[in-house]
Amino acid sequence: MYNSVHAYEISCYEKDMNKLLPEKLLIICMRRMGDVLLVTPLIRTFKRHWPDTKIDLLVFKGTESIVSANSDINAVITIEEHPTFALHYRLIKKIFRAYALAVSTQVGDRAALYAFFAARYRIGMLGDDKSRWWKSLLLSEAVEFDNVTTHTVLMNLRLAEVLQLTPFPEIVLAWNAHDVEIVTRCVDIKNQNLAVLHVLPQFSYKEWIKLGWLDLARWLQQKGYTVIFTGSQTQKEKKIVSEIIDQLSGAAINLVSCLSLSQLAFLLSTSQIYVGPDTVVTHMAAALGIPTVALFGPSNPVKWGPWPKAWSLTNPFIKIGSQQRNNVYLLQGPGSCVPCFEEGCDRHINSRSRCLENLTVKSVIAAVCLLTTCGSDCA
Repeated sequence: MYNSVHAYEISCYEKDMNKLLPEKLLIICMRRMGDVLLVTPLIRTFKRHWPDTKIDLLVFKGTESIVSANSDINAVITIEEHPTFALHYRLIKKIFRAYALAVSTQVGDRAALYAFFAARYRIGMLGDDKSRWWKSLLLSEAVEFDNVTTHTVLMNLRLAEVLQLTPFPEIVLAWNAHDVEIVTRCVDIKNQNLAVLHVLPQFSYKEWIKLGWLDLARWLQQKGYTVIFTGSQTQKEKKIVSEIIDQLSGAAINLVSCLSLSQLAFLLSTSQIYVGPDTVVTHMAAALGIPTVALFGPSNPVKWGPWPKAWSLTNPFIKIGSQQRNNVYLLQGPGSCVPCFEEGCDRHINSRSRCLENLTVKSVIAAVCLLTTCGSDCA
């Protein structure tokens, strides 16, 4: 049994961590929903090595739905992104020394502090910021954080390698019988020509153009696909998708704001093609093995490219150029500045990105053709 009282002392001389079985483990990932999804390979790695360990996950409130059906997780703890002092205190009181091991997947101050309070043995990331020195004092073991040349999945898995655990680079998505029932009410999943389009990302600088989506949907309908639109509850997304569907003559299903993420995961698993921007849903489709076209502009594909199904322990994508890896075709927008790693051409989340606006529907269709069996009949 892993002794939490002596965890730090054990770490000083016991290097075969496979022999240690922590009763409870806390993983901290207080970022966006996509980050929470990309931490599931780390959770799966711990669960494979320590099947009896109870693994809790600490995330921002509102991001927990992506792991709601994940059986690897014992409990999900949430905290507001901008909590009051009272909420901080309540969380610390709840997690204080409740775990044998705490793992922080971030370089932020709060994550390191929460890990320190949660367990006597802590593993975390260290960046090159000014607070590095004192955060290093809070961690029993640290991993150097690479924000540019290492994929997020691989970066997270290095935290398991510190414990000499064999990593499992498998993104985990799950659903239940109720999710299946909800989806089958809306979609004929026996139809083997389902194309899922996710039009809007969370931020404008990752958007493609509305006319492009319209022309793509028309082409998919001409090829016999039933086009399904998915999306969140924002009024902007509802408006744009409604305007696109109004101009379509063939079969189209509007599921914007209709499905939970676990229901969406099941829908994706039954589809034949998916096209979407740099967003969590694109990561979901890629992880499920669906032929996935990911539209990328300013984002770094090395770090944030959708992790393909059954990919090994290497970066799937290089920095520059459109490229296919297993079931994923990452289509990069044109321009010598691409990828700039910035938030759009005006450097804020609500700005636009010319590289994505200049991405042609012809290039998107060509990517779909490479991933499907339509062959020479694609044009």
